[in-house]
Amino acid sequence: MADRSAVSLSEEDKDRFQRGALPLLDSLYGAALRMTRNPADAEDLVQETMLRAYRAFDRFEPGTNLKAWLFRILTNAYINTYRKKQREPQKVSSDEVEDFDLYQELKNHDPQYSETPESLVLDSLVDSDILEAIEELPEQFRLAVVLSDMEGFTYAEMAEIMDVPMGTVMSRLHRGRKALQKRLWKIAVDRGIVKGPGNGGAAYE
Repeated sequence: MADRSAVSLSEEDKDRFQRGALPLLDSLYGAALRMTRNPADAEDLVQETMLRAYRAFDRFEPGTNLKAWLFRILTNAYINTYRKKQREPQKVSSDEVEDFDLYQELKNHDPQYSETPESLVLDSLVDSDILEAIEELPEQFRLAVVLSDMEGFTYAEMAEIMDVPMGTVMSRLHRGRKALQKRLWKIAVDRGIVKGPGNGGAAYE
């Protein structure tokens, strides 16, 4: 049986792959880490993604979005391989997510508050707090937030990467952001950045 890893790419394709794909390794690893929540699994996932991409690179259309193409391979590899190792994906009720609004919470605690929520909460948290909150999101919401807010993909690109309709992408991203807001609010209350209900005092310090 032939070794499938022995792909016959032209020298031009090999050069294009190296120049285009290798600079994206950090982004791929960051997304893989958010997906698997395990550094060793993330490294394995990126390695598998790059191998699959290299094998299929002769079918990549020059001039199209290489990053989106690689992220689709990454996402498919995760779903088909690594998700099977994990328990049933975490679920969250729509009421739990939709009823929470970070901006409104801040307004409720201080009617004079007119800044964006990020200026109070996000700027007061370190990157590790935010990444930890993202990692705690249910899987389908976590992936939508990572692809949109961390990697900057458009709705259309996300729909192709996740292989779902654009409306589903928008719904997952909306609910993911709401769930993330709720987690960041809890961190802010726990840290004393804002006052929780019944604690009194100023809304922020």
